[in-house]
Amino acid sequence: MDNFTATRVPAVTVQATAERATAFLRVVYGWMFVGLGMTAAVAYAITGSPAIMRTIASNHILFVGALFAELGLVFYLSARVHHLTPTAATILFLLYSALNGVTLSVLLLAYTGSSIATTFAVTAGMFGALALFGSTTKRSLAGAAQFLYMGLIGLVLASILGVFWQNDALQFLISVVGVIVFTGLTAWDAQRLKQMAAELPPERSGAYAIVGALSLYLNFINLFLILLRFQGDRRP
Repeated sequence: MDNFTATRVPAVTVQATAERATAFLRVVYGWMFVGLGMTAAVAYAITGSPAIMRTIASNHILFVGALFAELGLVFYLSARVHHLTPTAATILFLLYSALNGVTLSVLLLAYTGSSIATTFAVTAGMFGALALFGSTTKRSLAGAAQFLYMGLIGLVLASILGVFWQNDALQFLISVVGVIVFTGLTAWDAQRLKQMAAELPPERSGAYAIVGALSLYLNFINLFLILLRFQGDRRP
């Protein structure tokens, strides 16, 4: 093999890998935005119907059932990603996004439209900067991810405690820890997905792209809700 061929083959391979990674990430972020759009559309449609809003707000079993259905879909998608077809994964993700729109519609009625729009813009800016940092930094964030997941577990437990013990100091602590956890997880997931994009075989990328979109979607939604609690103006 001559020198030209010896140097040309690795260069072609690296370029092909980079193009495959770019295509994968484009699909991931595209589906994340589709999921956010689905959630926003469903929430807007429900808030525009007083009859549906009264049904959801007054029927606690229905509301809690929707929350458990959301959790079930997240766990199922994450656990079955090896076996799901891209079509099945997409349908489940869109179903989850729609259900989240149902549950969020009740919460978003508590805040003014202007504060929701402002918080969404702030969240989008933070999310974009963190995703860019995670995708471009040369430093591995794997070590920080371990502490972030521990913080996430603590956050869930504290949130459960906060349901039964209404304490302003606890709620403030939950909000502060939540911002730290989900900003960190956004950067980590962006880095993890970039690494996955370069290593994942093309035939297995479809369902993994949907689950990757779900991870980013969850980070965005949780960060948005925490910031809304911080700076949102409640309706009188």
